[in-house]
Amino acid sequence: MGPSGDKRTAPAIHTLMESLELKDLPRSGWLEAGLKNPETVAAHSWGVAWLVLALCPRELDRGLALAMAVIHDLAEVRVGDITPGDQIDPHQKNAREREALRALLAPLGSAAQGLLELWEELEAGQSAEACFVRACDRLDMGLQATHYAKKRQMNPEEFTKSALNAMNDERLQAILESAPRAIDHPEDPVQPRPRGRAPS
Repeated sequence: MGPSGDKRTAPAIHTLMESLELKDLPRSGWLEAGLKNPETVAAHSWGVAWLVLALCPRELDRGLALAMAVIHDLAEVRVGDITPGDQIDPHQKNAREREALRALLAPLGSAAQGLLELWEELEAGQSAEACFVRACDRLDMGLQATHYAKKRQMNPEEFTKSALNAMNDERLQAILESAPRAIDHPEDPVQPRPRGRAPS
């Protein structure tokens, strides 16, 4: 590649390389819960993308939802994984992340605005795809808590309750409620409990 090619691609390379640091950034909520070496932000983003790929309803644009899932926590590579425990106003958090993401994406040229608009749509939470991705974000947290409860003897209640309360999707809520049984009895088919019925 000649010098002109290097000049065009160098800024984008810096963005791509910096983004890889999400693979080393641990999720703060698990650290606050006392877990050592928890999943990273990148691992969580993969989990959300996998849930979108596997569970996206036919009437939604799965490609759009997947793109939102991939980018949803990208700003954290610069601002960190901010949790409620940091006591930062949600509007201030959103502003920090927007500015960080805008600066991070700028070297990508014409692609930057479209990617930022994806993040903005997700943050607004108005479109059906955005609502679904936000629910998958919470579902991934709840499933990860269930996994840690089994593998690391962590009490998952705080995280599963938070996830259930934040998900406005009965199908995804039922999946999370069924997860503990699926882990304890992997050989049994899991029938999600209908919403509104007390467990027997």
